[in-house]
Amino acid sequence: MPVEIRCIGDIRVFRGGGASSHLKGSVVGVPRSTFDINRYLNVRSAHNPTFSPDGRQVAFLLDTTGAAQVWRVSREGGWPEQLSFSSERVSTVAYSPNDEQIVFGMDAGGNEREQLFLLFSDGSEVRQLTDHPDVIHRFGGWSGDGRYVAFAANRNHPVHFHVYVQDVVTGDETLVFEGEGSNQVEGWSPDDRFLIVRRANASFDDDLFLVDVQEGSSQQLELGCTEAVYSDIQWAPSGEGFYLVTNADRDLRRIAYYELASGVLSYVLEMDWEIEGLRLSPRGDRLAYLVNVDGYSHLFIRDTGSGESEQVTDLPPGVYGDLAWSPGGDELAFKVDGSRDNANVWLHDVPSGQSRQLTFAGTAGIPRESLVEPDLVRYESFDGLSIPGFLYRPQEGGDENLPVVVEIHGGPEGQRRVNFNPLTQYLVNCGVAVFAPNVRGSAGYGKEYIHMDDVEKRMDTVRDIRSGVEWMVAEGIADPDRLAVMGGSYGGFMVLACITEYPDLWAAAIDRVGIANFVTFLENTGPWRRHLREGEYGSLEHDYDFLVSISPIHKADRIQTPLLVIHGANDPRVPVGETEQIVKAIRDRGGAVEYLLFDDEGHGLSKLANKITAHSHTADFLDRYVLTR
Repeated sequence: MPVEIRCIGDIRVFRGGGASSHLKGSVVGVPRSTFDINRYLNVRSAHNPTFSPDGRQVAFLLDTTGAAQVWRVSREGGWPEQLSFSSERVSTVAYSPNDEQIVFGMDAGGNEREQLFLLFSDGSEVRQLTDHPDVIHRFGGWSGDGRYVAFAANRNHPVHFHVYVQDVVTGDETLVFEGEGSNQVEGWSPDDRFLIVRRANASFDDDLFLVDVQEGSSQQLELGCTEAVYSDIQWAPSGEGFYLVTNADRDLRRIAYYELASGVLSYVLEMDWEIEGLRLSPRGDRLAYLVNVDGYSHLFIRDTGSGESEQVTDLPPGVYGDLAWSPGGDELAFKVDGSRDNANVWLHDVPSGQSRQLTFAGTAGIPRESLVEPDLVRYESFDGLSIPGFLYRPQEGGDENLPVVVEIHGGPEGQRRVNFNPLTQYLVNCGVAVFAPNVRGSAGYGKEYIHMDDVEKRMDTVRDIRSGVEWMVAEGIADPDRLAVMGGSYGGFMVLACITEYPDLWAAAIDRVGIANFVTFLENTGPWRRHLREGEYGSLEHDYDFLVSISPIHKADRIQTPLLVIHGANDPRVPVGETEQIVKAIRDRGGAVEYLLFDDEGHGLSKLANKITAHSHTADFLDRYVLTR
């Protein structure tokens, strides 16, 4: 009988099977993990730092209690203090620029309908700023005087996000921009008169608007490019223009400056890799920026006067982000997250050139030396294209003829980076190699690469996966009889595509919140997302037959690989109906499919108890179908 695990809050009913806590390591030469998977899942993360107005405190998000909450710590270090207390995850946090107040955002059950709250920084009071539980609120920042917050919300129509300004003292709101589409506030001007609003027309095509908060008027900014992304808007202190990251008329994302009076966009810095983050110091004399070098972050500080940049080199290798300057502009806070280093907040002191770790999120007693840094590899795909990827090899048990899990990222314009991944580290510790390729269409390698999977080229990405497997087998890395494929969201579609296009290749497959049917996905995904996704996948109006032809649901009769499917009932991105379709199709044929449904989760798992259930079952599933094969 197929396994179905239905999780309702804290009550779990197991029918036809259960979840074990570790791989058994029952194959000769494959060691049992030093720790069970629960230990890895109890590794914590700290991120999203924000300085208090006096620069003495840093608030941040930490998931010690099982879901991310607001904490704060002295910039000197020490024991942190928890400020918010909820079973739901907090996803946004920002100190007021001139008062001891913090705005944070929180959804319910993973539904992504974030509401905004005002928190007094001593934790004594929490006041709800928005109370529209069926509406998404996208925080857009504090005004410079700390009196107002700006945000975008789809209150009047599920597709269109209008922009509001709220007085945090009186609670009064003003609608300042009624633009159609998916809008996001990018920042206040120094005099608090203007907002920059970014509209996403597709995943790779934005427009910018200048909104006059006082007059309630707006104008679209002409940046001279028909297709480009714009991010990390940073107003110059003079208010005469702003810095930004863009790929307007470029293949790679660069740092540019836009002058309002002339309407001229000029490039400030061009590199051989993509810029992925930018923050201007309060005085405007320093630019902190991040460069994505083959999946690793490099941090630089640029003197805006001299134009000279210096790389910060005293950091562990990994992925950096969440840049935040101190009020005085001499210290930079940011997140460091690496394959062997769980996410923590670090501080860099510019005058001394020294960096130090500020938070110490728990590592569950797992020694750093037992964790694995991946090899950066490249292989040739079916058409000669070079595909980069990360290969995590076990430290023990040899490095040939290994069981391999191919892990496929979502997006599709995502990128597999060298973040700390507890499941990856657990599997490698059990003697299983993990291969994470960045197939065509992935971010981080330029505009041309990211467009290589658009619409009719969609299935070339699946061919990239097959080519990667063939390369590993030819190199003697992978045992062809012990291959598994795993992925989430769009990566879940890739899993289903792999086992329908190449059913003889796989011993096991794990689909997390994946797309089974592109037609029903586009019909039922959150309406604010549909037009963004159609730019990538194709539209129901013009590409209906093609979308049908590539949907795994119509090829379910080819599936012979044992499949584990995981989904959250509140998923607004990939509705749970996608999973239910593929589970029903396989069960109707008497195939092997196991289904985990979490009623208190959305697009992915945020609660620790649910992660333990899902990943424990994943480990048991791989043990049964890959290691013991």
